[in-house]
Amino acid sequence: MGTPDNDNGVRTDCDVLVIGGGQAGLSAAYFLGRFALGDRYQLLDHAPGPGGAWQFRWPTLTLAAANRVHDLPGYGLVEALGRDCESFPAATAVPEYFGKYEQKFGLRVHRPVDVRAVEYGGGSGSGADDFVATLGNGTQIAARTIINATGTWERPFIPHVPGIGDFRGRQLHTHDYVGPEEFAGLRVLVVGAGISAVQLLIEIARRAPGVQTFWCSRTEPVFDPTPFDPDKGRRAVARVEERVRAGLPPTSVVSVTGLALTPTIRAAQDDGILAWRPMFTRITERGVCWDCGTDGTSGDRSLDVDVIFWNTGFRSALDHLAPLRLRGPGGGITMTGRLATTVAADPRVQLLGYGPSASTIGANRAGRAAARNVADFLGG
Repeated sequence: MGTPDNDNGVRTDCDVLVIGGGQAGLSAAYFLGRFALGDRYQLLDHAPGPGGAWQFRWPTLTLAAANRVHDLPGYGLVEALGRDCESFPAATAVPEYFGKYEQKFGLRVHRPVDVRAVEYGGGSGSGADDFVATLGNGTQIAARTIINATGTWERPFIPHVPGIGDFRGRQLHTHDYVGPEEFAGLRVLVVGAGISAVQLLIEIARRAPGVQTFWCSRTEPVFDPTPFDPDKGRRAVARVEERVRAGLPPTSVVSVTGLALTPTIRAAQDDGILAWRPMFTRITERGVCWDCGTDGTSGDRSLDVDVIFWNTGFRSALDHLAPLRLRGPGGGITMTGRLATTVAADPRVQLLGYGPSASTIGANRAGRAAARNVADFLGG
């Protein structure tokens, strides 16, 4: 093993390099310890403190509204914090929980450490002996295997719509949201069909004084009034798994399962807040329009707004792995293994939070599978 090379105590070589200190990364580290690899990994986290992406969520998001957070293996949230935290802000409760978890199991997380690029140490081929990870300060780390758990928070996605650069109002993404008060007195268009879009639309409509809200998305969301069906969720995850095993980009699980029709959503429907419109075809200087020309004036319908609020999801934060050329002709990364955590092109690379493991529920099983795969490889 290499010796510490910077102020964070990062070693210059290791057997297992875990990138990302959110739920999936901590789960992988926990199981690496259980598979007798506790002294052979390094966990590097880009964030300033424990909590993964949860520490950056908007202050009004509670654990209950976020469908809570799935307990990490061996030490649950209520056990760690000594209280039921459903009404607590996720941005504070989860970091506290993750911090206690790291301490309890002695997980050595180096932060803040920015991994800029991972490449093959012996050239461009996957037959190279080691990987080389280059950090933001120029330090290079040699590693035999990679467990990548960088999630999606750093890559908010906004679709390209003609005229998007012409809009004179404000555009922001879920990633940038801090609270409803900033929209007081404004005309706000919320774009998106997922749970974040619906929750934030309701929050803004209810809590921003004098606001006018509007809602668009490419597909009209389906609200399911029936109790949660685990089989339906499993089928949705299986569909995502089929895609990544075929080398196709993963899709959203929500697009298959729909959204639960909660009392909050039903009340918003009754009050006219969830008045859905189809996706606009062009953005103008003053708002959006449907079936309009390049000048935005010849369409049958238009809508003037002050804010376009994109709740259009995230993409996997994998730019640092680009030198490995893992993506195939289908646009995605072909995955293999029992839980589809292993990169088919190079089994030494495990991806967590990509495809079927991109959920708080799937993170723990994926962390165990990735740790087991790494242990098998190193043992061999």
